[in-house]
Amino acid sequence: MSTIGKLTAGAAVTALSALSGLALFTAWNGRRAERLVPADGHFVQVDGATLHYADIGHGRPIVMIHGLGGQLRNFTYALSETLARDHRLIIVDRPGSGYSTFSAGTKDRGLFVQARMIVDLITALGIERPLLVGHSLGGAIALAAAVQFPQRIGGLALLAPLTQPIETVPEVFKALSLQSPVARAAIAWTLAAPLSRARPEVAQAQLFGPEEAPADFETRGGAALTLRPAAFQAAAADVEACGVDMPILARRYGELSLPVGILFAKEDRILNFADHGPPTAQAIAGAELTAISGGHMFPLTQPAVTGEWIRARAAAIGG
Repeated sequence: MSTIGKLTAGAAVTALSALSGLALFTAWNGRRAERLVPADGHFVQVDGATLHYADIGHGRPIVMIHGLGGQLRNFTYALSETLARDHRLIIVDRPGSGYSTFSAGTKDRGLFVQARMIVDLITALGIERPLLVGHSLGGAIALAAAVQFPQRIGGLALLAPLTQPIETVPEVFKALSLQSPVARAAIAWTLAAPLSRARPEVAQAQLFGPEEAPADFETRGGAALTLRPAAFQAAAADVEACGVDMPILARRYGELSLPVGILFAKEDRILNFADHGPPTAQAIAGAELTAISGGHMFPLTQPAVTGEWIRARAAAIGG
């Protein structure tokens, strides 16, 4: 073998070894994440997915939907404690997130399909016209549920919601902007976990800033699960779906006639208040917009304020 051939072969072996090491680390990290954050709730089969959800408390029902890359512990971290005393909380892992999985044959996994699956869960549990709470991307899912199934939803309480099409993906989610499923899988099984674990404070500064991230966000907040390969791939698909579905969804806000409240933090570093708050409140008849100080993850950092606001929204719809 020539010298060039030997060098090429050696480089290939080195590259293969590096990729294998990254894949092994990713697999180990995924098992670690599931030990740190095991499934907390129940499972129910709906058309196209198996949904994992927690059922907490008693009283007027509230269904809660987390955001991009999140998991139901985003709500059970602290917020559920302020609401479960007088409400029944159904807190769901969105399809593809946490421990909820799409069925193998489900090809359309967009916002409207996910919203329909949440409504299927509401139906399966025999819940009548609940308040639907959505945080961030979960707000878009809640809005998609309301425009498709207005008779099934009592009202919306939207927390820092994604409500308008966005041209630029927030910096913390840039790595998810991959159109190719092959590229998503490659990154998910090699670079995603080690890079994220190397400097978690960078992502947390954007997600939580100007507030501090909780020290136990990885476990009590469920963040460890976001570094599994399947979670990365699902989140990347969600980013793609937002580009397709958000323009369609935003054009339908004028159809809504149910009670809608929007709670937004003015210093949000993920979704700009001016872009997603006032325009949406103006587009939905009777919508009420409340602005507070804080960052994008205020449901975790300000559970008392958030909980009282949600409780007021629940009281407003009656039932």
